[in-house]
Amino acid sequence: LAACSINKEEEPPKVFLVIMSLPAILQAKEEDIQKMLSAEVHVGTTNSDFKMSEYIWKRRPDGLNIINLSKTWEKLILAARIITAIENPQDVVVISARPYGQRAVLKFSQYTGAQCIAGRFTPGTFTNQITKQFREPRLLVVTDPRIDAQAIKEASYTNIPVIAFADSDSPLRFVDCAIPGNNKGRLSIGLLYWLLAREVLRMRGTISRATWDVPVDLFFYRDPEDLEKSEEAAAPVLQQQVAPSANLTSADPTAYDPAAVAPLADGWDSAAAAGPEAGGWDSSASGW
Repeated sequence: LAACSINKEEEPPKVFLVIMSLPAILQAKEEDIQKMLSAEVHVGTTNSDFKMSEYIWKRRPDGLNIINLSKTWEKLILAARIITAIENPQDVVVISARPYGQRAVLKFSQYTGAQCIAGRFTPGTFTNQITKQFREPRLLVVTDPRIDAQAIKEASYTNIPVIAFADSDSPLRFVDCAIPGNNKGRLSIGLLYWLLAREVLRMRGTISRATWDVPVDLFFYRDPEDLEKSEEAAAPVLQQQVAPSANLTSADPTAYDPAAVAPLADGWDSAAAAGPEAGGWDSSASGW
């Protein structure tokens, strides 16, 4: 593995990664690395697990561990190959108990066809056959090995392989494929799931390697307060659009209209004056 950077006064700096274990078609593009740097995928925590030491590049002066992005991309491609090897996409379960990753797993399952569990994981989902949510997946993808520890523990009981996004301090017990990266940031989690979904679809042949029309913003967590503010800001615009169309209607269709039930031009009296037919009421009653 080699990480290279070119800095020239005439040209802007370009950053790229060359991973010797991957073919040229699977190499990371400059845009992908820039997105990972912008989302702070490489920023770890101040603590580090001994099993994650091989994925940590160095330690910053402020104490944060820096994750090697070449390792992140290599394991990301490996995880995509593992997911692609599962014939039925429904046999893959993606779990995120962390709020920042719940929207990401929902979008990942939407585009790849996998099952998702966003929120609290019910104990016994993989081991207790009596529960309504009992599942027997062939592969498990978790967002945080520490928070999703119950799902990983049950997967170890049923011999289910586990793919996990691991930070510098994440425990890797019962994890078969760890993708090093920042699994605590809102932008980082969304970007990692977006990259993983894109590579899975590319390997399946669903999309071409030229582009993917789905924006990465769909995988990011959105704060409910921000959603309420955006809805309040859009409410006056909707009212202005509805007001002209409301003026086009003359009246309420459900309102009572006396003219609709008015008598004919001759009036009710003229109709009553006509009385019965030529025989009269008496003639009709004579038979009784």
